[in-house]
Amino acid sequence: MQEIFIELDEKDILNLRKDFGESDILLITKAVFFAKVKHKDQKRKSGEAYVNHVIETGMELVRLGMDTATIVAGILHDTLEDTETTEEEFEKEFGADILFLVKGVTKLGKLKYQGVERHVESLRKFFIAMSDDIRVVVIKLADRLHNIKTIEHVREDKRHRIALETLEIHARLADRLGMSILKTELENYAFPYAYPAEYKKVKDIMQAEIMPTEERIKEIQENIKFVLETEEVKYISIDYRIKHLYSLYQKLKKYDYDISKINDIVALRIIVETMEDCYKTLGSVHSEYRPMPGRIKDYIALPKPNGYRSLHTTVFTKDGNTAEIQIRTKEMHEEAEYGIASHLHYKEIGKNKSALEIEKKTSWTKDLLEWQKQIEDKDDFLVHLKTDFFENRVFVFTPKGDVIDLPEGSSCIDFAYAIHTDIGNKLNSSKINGKMVAIDSKLHRGDIIEIITNKNSKPNQKWIKDCKTTFAKKQIHRFLELSKRDGFFNKILGR
Repeated sequence: MQEIFIELDEKDILNLRKDFGESDILLITKAVFFAKVKHKDQKRKSGEAYVNHVIETGMELVRLGMDTATIVAGILHDTLEDTETTEEEFEKEFGADILFLVKGVTKLGKLKYQGVERHVESLRKFFIAMSDDIRVVVIKLADRLHNIKTIEHVREDKRHRIALETLEIHARLADRLGMSILKTELENYAFPYAYPAEYKKVKDIMQAEIMPTEERIKEIQENIKFVLETEEVKYISIDYRIKHLYSLYQKLKKYDYDISKINDIVALRIIVETMEDCYKTLGSVHSEYRPMPGRIKDYIALPKPNGYRSLHTTVFTKDGNTAEIQIRTKEMHEEAEYGIASHLHYKEIGKNKSALEIEKKTSWTKDLLEWQKQIEDKDDFLVHLKTDFFENRVFVFTPKGDVIDLPEGSSCIDFAYAIHTDIGNKLNSSKINGKMVAIDSKLHRGDIIEIITNKNSKPNQKWIKDCKTTFAKKQIHRFLELSKRDGFFNKILGR
């Protein structure tokens, strides 16, 4: 039986948000009409009108709270590449800013899957686009999200490759941009196609566990409401979130699929009005439930590298189990859900505060550009990319309080090279939190690192094994090669 598709239009976009102004409505309506004309008679593999894809991309951008220019660029993102539209015609109709965004998406091209070289080249373009304008990347991620939602119409072997890349690259990018909603959706839709057997196993484990866990958290929810109201602590809402399957899969792998070791299958989330209320609420929760030692995390005082802020605590419940509780303000919650998009909303564009926030939260993209110049071996590119930029991060401090963002598993050697190459090359010893430690000691979140240098110190081959980041390994290797070359010439010259 042939599937019947309904063609979408501008109302499907406009109905998602009630605060569009008249000029926004006119521009979006014009963009949809333009896309319908340009993509006329084009079909997707499913048989659906191609214009539905670009309208769905626009709808995803509305859900993310993006500005109108970005939404329109999303609707029109394939017109330069897939139709006969010229840049001159486009700019005349929609202006230079929207043309810039669409050209940025077009430069990225459609990711290819034939061989590492073309795949890597596409990713390099991705990172250049990120440094030019982060909105280009958000459009591409929205485009990918709709593609992964409709992936069942793609050939099976290609489905697997697209899903795997979505998990390893696109979802990690969304995570680095702090866009929890987008990251979660990309993972949810890709997981069954990337790892079908593991998906089924995790789904079965979750189904067996979720009902009793959900019942317990509801009891805690009602009890905490009573406690906060009794103590007159103001809150906006108290609800809970269920851990999504791919995130649960990642944790289960660490614990050999023993679900009893995972405390946050269902986490209670308390939204309050102010930062002060966050800490008051934490005190009230701990007066009612005993906290688990070492499981209180203050991401408000020390935000995650992607900007995430919240208080987390794991407590012992009265039935002998444990539960995770998250406490944050409404602003923190919106940032946690929408990340960089919360600073790109059309009402905020142009405001100095948002511009500074965007620059601060995307500064790592410039590091990424510098980093990729150093990776010459295309076969190693993806491995290094996942290690240096998309693995879990630790953020540690210099003695002056500057934050250094490194991949999990980094050592004092990585830290020294992250400060400066000369510091790394002259590294002699190190301190963590005031105590002398070996230079290959692993770093943990919140550590204060002090590097002690000596002009006579120099790297050795073992350092390469003792560090994690590509940058540190590259600098050590370079130093050793230069030393070897200088030694050779000195021997010839009899020095």
